[in-house]
Amino acid sequence: DASVGNVTGSNSVNVFLGLGLPWMIASLFWSCKSAHSHDKWDALYQHDPDLWRLGPPGQRHPAFVVKAGGLVFSVLVFSCFAVICISILFARRRYFGGELGGPQVAKRLTSAGLVFLWFLYILLSSLKVKGVL
Repeated sequence: DASVGNVTGSNSVNVFLGLGLPWMIASLFWSCKSAHSHDKWDALYQHDPDLWRLGPPGQRHPAFVVKAGGLVFSVLVFSCFAVICISILFARRRYFGGELGGPQVAKRLTSAGLVFLWFLYILLSSLKVKGVL
């Protein structure tokens, strides 16, 4: 139980600092840039229909933009697989008296199933980023 909490907490810190801190630095950088250096931003984002929150096209003020891309899909797949993993742990506790141990066949099947979910997560996320899904 403690190891699951440790991994979840560690991943949360990695995501919040690993994404939040660079995004905050980039947004500060964008706010400090001079007005004449926004030509590239204007070409990329001024008429992008996904950025309607920044104002009407042609009248948008430059801001740091991070488009969602495959992040939403990856978080959704991760969340579904996390529910599956927790369900497996509950099933093991109910049928074998604990998350670890138990019959040799059950241990191997559980290990293989969890490793399969890990590879499947990487495969699905990679296919989404490459545009296959």
